Amino acid sequence: MAFGLKREELKSWKKQVESGEIAFLTHYWLDSRFPGCTTVTKVGCKNLAKLVHWGEQYHLDPKWIHHDDNYPHFDLFGDRQKEILTKEGVWDQINKFNL
Repeated sequence: MAFGLKREELKSWKKQVESGEIAFLTHYWLDSRFPGCTTVTKVGCKNLAKLVHWGEQYHLDPKWIHHDDNYPHFDLFGDRQKEILTKEGVWDQINKFNL
């Protein structure tokens, strides 16, 4: 279940993904399969080759890309989420969600 996300944030992320940019979207999230994780960051890009290449630098397996919608993306959570957001300099989302 996702929450803590504004419609405009989602629209902006979708627009960036559609234009072939690497885009980050963090929101609150609860899933019993991942106890202790309360947020997820979706890192998307419509250009699959670019998304795969981006993920390689963080050892993200291309098999982990979600293709279930028109917005291909990796899901990041836990320690890896904070590590990658920090390296990418996505401070607004780190600060907003106290990661």
